[in-house]
Amino acid sequence: MPLNSLPSSQGNQLFLNSDEKQLSLEIVQEKIYSFLFQIVKTWEPEDVLQEFKRLFIDNLDLENFNSQLGIYEIFDNNEDEFYSTLKRCCYILINNWETRRKSQYIQELINLLANFKNNINSTSSLSKKIYRSWLENFINSNQYQDLKLFAYKYEEQAKEDWFNRYTSYLLFAQSLDTKNPKEQQEAAAKISKKLKEKFKFELAMYSAHSQSDNASKTRYKNPTILGDNVLRLIKTIVLKKGVFSYENIANIFIKQTENQTFQEFKESLPRYLIFSVQQPIFVETIKQQLSEKLLSWLVDHNQEILNKNLLLRTCNRVIDYLTTENGREPATLFILLLSQGHSLTLVIVLLKIIFICRNSRSHLEVRLANLISYYKKYSEDECQWIINFIEYFNITFAIYADNVEYNLIKMKEADKPDDSQLNVDNYRVFSQLKQ
Repeated sequence: MPLNSLPSSQGNQLFLNSDEKQLSLEIVQEKIYSFLFQIVKTWEPEDVLQEFKRLFIDNLDLENFNSQLGIYEIFDNNEDEFYSTLKRCCYILINNWETRRKSQYIQELINLLANFKNNINSTSSLSKKIYRSWLENFINSNQYQDLKLFAYKYEEQAKEDWFNRYTSYLLFAQSLDTKNPKEQQEAAAKISKKLKEKFKFELAMYSAHSQSDNASKTRYKNPTILGDNVLRLIKTIVLKKGVFSYENIANIFIKQTENQTFQEFKESLPRYLIFSVQQPIFVETIKQQLSEKLLSWLVDHNQEILNKNLLLRTCNRVIDYLTTENGREPATLFILLLSQGHSLTLVIVLLKIIFICRNSRSHLEVRLANLISYYKKYSEDECQWIINFIEYFNITFAIYADNVEYNLIKMKEADKPDDSQLNVDNYRVFSQLKQ
């Protein structure tokens, strides 16, 4: 069937006449996108899936030797444009289904592609063989792996690979990548936010009810992989939310550095980050390596008075030093600090950076996504240290979220009233979601 007569399952058609086929590929692509926008908003999802299958898969049916190539005619020999078109078509559907709360069909779209099987020994036409190989290449590409992330939220086997637990960061990175279609960015932002809110809610509910003796504690599952030890960790973190909390110390530091030169600020920042840190090796590592890197960076601006732009650039740079400097491999400092067993301390240092520059939060989460992408090629057993770091990060930043409040109530006195060491077992944690 020629391209200008593509019947749909709804009695409609994606109509491309002979004149339009002579126009630029971009114009034809826009007509396809407009068609999908229309049907995804007006048709039932099952019918939309059938239409998607008809456009991209049915024309390559090996059993139908007489069929034309349909939509594939517009691509000629341009495989990259095929990837771009197929990718955006997928995200038009995903974004609209996510908005309309029909998210279960995202998994069906993924399955539709996953079930495609190429047969290189087929006797079908050479063109059809080429286009089938294109589709197979897409399914084996990183672009398809990115696509699959949108289904992990609904897939029962979502935790088959360890990194799937941290899909929210991978999606967040997609949402900020301007190379991605706008529909992909929008859908990634929506689902990433939902996953983060879900984790915060589940952690708050688990921490509030797991200490009770009634049946309600079984209703709320631990969203972390730390087991019951997560309660001690939560209590330890919440204990720091008093007068000498990280927020208060950050506010003091911001006031102290308001009129500093950039060089003075670079000298002050490492001291702020290691303030109250009890691990001598961690302190010494930050003093030496981080300070050295900072002081040699942007020296041409040293005599400028600190401003918002320099603050943001510096905080983002420090995040790079502490996570990944090139967005591909982990930074030397990151490996060194975690190998020394300082996962939680590093998380607290990153939290302190965000408290003096909230706008660096996006940069930090993208860097976490970079680290996850790097380590996902390794097994869960090989990645326990990075997994623990991300778990500590999730918990700490959930506790300090704007819409959740955690408090500790002392349930019993310590055996030794003058004991300087606080025993978190004497406290009970309470959590509350703010309206």
